[in-house]
Amino acid sequence: MIHDERHPDMSDSPVDDRTPGSDGDSPTVPATASLVAFAGRGPVEVDLAKPVPFGWWAAIVVALVAFIDRVEVNLVAGALPAIQDHFGFSDTWAGAIPTAAAIAGVVLLLPAGRLADTGRRSTIIGLVVLAWAACSIMSGLATTFALFFITRILLGAAGQLYNPPASSLLADYYPGSARGKAYGMERAGYYIGLPVGVALGGAVAEAFDWRSVFFIIAVPGLLIAVLAFTLREPVRGVGDRIDRLRAGVAEVEATAATDAPRQSVTSEARALLRIPTLRGVIISLCLLYLGLGGLFYWLPTLLERTEDLDAAAASGLAGGVGGTGIVIGIIIGSRLGDKYHRVRAGWRVRVSLGFLFLGAVAITGVVLLPGLGIRLTLVAIACVGFAGAIPNLTAASADVVPATQRGIGFALLQFLTTLGGALGPLIIGIVSDTTGSINLAFLGLLPPLFASVLVLRAISSSYDEDADRALARD
Repeated sequence: MIHDERHPDMSDSPVDDRTPGSDGDSPTVPATASLVAFAGRGPVEVDLAKPVPFGWWAAIVVALVAFIDRVEVNLVAGALPAIQDHFGFSDTWAGAIPTAAAIAGVVLLLPAGRLADTGRRSTIIGLVVLAWAACSIMSGLATTFALFFITRILLGAAGQLYNPPASSLLADYYPGSARGKAYGMERAGYYIGLPVGVALGGAVAEAFDWRSVFFIIAVPGLLIAVLAFTLREPVRGVGDRIDRLRAGVAEVEATAATDAPRQSVTSEARALLRIPTLRGVIISLCLLYLGLGGLFYWLPTLLERTEDLDAAAASGLAGGVGGTGIVIGIIIGSRLGDKYHRVRAGWRVRVSLGFLFLGAVAITGVVLLPGLGIRLTLVAIACVGFAGAIPNLTAASADVVPATQRGIGFALLQFLTTLGGALGPLIIGIVSDTTGSINLAFLGLLPPLFASVLVLRAISSSYDEDADRALARD
């Protein structure tokens, strides 16, 4: 936990020394503080009593960015039967589309993480969204499967680049006690976009044609890019400085950048992997995303083939049920994760563990139990579990990495979890072609999901110490 001690330069810190209580044993907690919070701007008066001193606009915009990303990526899953009919490719090649796109994206992730630690993050995010819109239009114009495949790879390469700057930006906008909700909003956009993309892809392909799917989505993409450019750039570490001031540990006003020389990207990544909690979160999410990547990409096809549904109905049901579960999970999980943050030992990790276990058990039922009603109910429960866990794990990653290294930290997290998620669709496609049973192929998703729960159990005791160490370095 944060040490109860005064900074030697506290007398120079422009804070109001009023305290909320009369308990002489408690550290002095200022009511307001004058901080340089945004790059290129003067000091602003920050009300430390507000849970979110800078408002929710940044989290809303980042959530919209995550939403449009997942909608665009998962349009292929909803329109997949129509695209396969048009180009005539196998399930193996269908599974290779998201795999190749993800692998292309991870090549750029670590350099993108360094850029997120040194560049203007709001500008980077806006440019990435513009690139998505262009790639979407190119997908709709493709005349051969080879061209379509290439455009999806390009989109995958661009699609991975928003996460390091966006996640780093949120950690600076929001102190630790609100990070679960901030990342919950981003993850809500991400995971709601997934079933919406599936449902929209199936519905538009059924009503018009599969090419229209990609043209339509480019319009909101352009609008969201404009919103990203409206975000102010926060000074790195300002959210952590607010946490320290709330705890009565004041400091000298920070500058927007550090003059300390930086290590190479690979050296910095190796150093961050020595943080036990971050390493465990990455391994757990890597295993989890392997299962989720295969599940959500092939779920409409599973329902279509095993429950005798047409493509539009399968996509709509998967999207509607999955989206409902995700919203419930995000609301419950983010609130629960923030409620006892830094009050109960290892709280964020323990909450995540419980939600992941719920999701893994529910997915087991989806694979093993027949019947449309049973499967859809269990899909909803699984989405509650996964959506409740992932925002807390993302916030835990931010908590244990110093502010000036969060771009690299989130790039590393995204790099390895994307590789894990990329294998899921391909594995199911290969097993489905080999065995002739997509239901049998889904059984391969279960071991990684349960393994992710065991990894979290192993790291739950290291979180508080790692978070203290990171906060002391900011």
